[in-house]
Amino acid sequence: VQLQASGGGLVQPGGSLRLSCAASRTIHSSVVMGWYRQAPGKQREFVASIRSGRDPNYADSVQGRFTISRDNAKNTLYLQMSSLKPEDTGVYYCKARLESEDYWGQGTLVTVSS
Repeated sequence: VQLQASGGGLVQPGGSLRLSCAASRTIHSSVVMGWYRQAPGKQREFVASIRSGRDPNYADSVQGRFTISRDNAKNTLYLQMSSLKPEDTGVYYCKARLESEDYWGQGTLVTVSS
């Protein structure tokens, strides 16, 4: 499966963005999908994940500000980001875990700056 992330850009602190991750084929709702990010000079870190039948998981740093969702009919994963902070800056990657293997999208850059 191929994943295509999009929606990144430059936004002011306090602003919002919605990221999308389109899959090249149908991914069952029971498959865990998630978002990760990598800030300049730092390691990639977990942001949020989702799968059917369970509550979404969020990193403490984004809890209450970000919302992960998926549209299975469109094979698309979303990340709605609100109240953005400069420390949210980084490249955001989507991931799907299929049959014990991780598939990553190419990343989309989010820059939060005034």
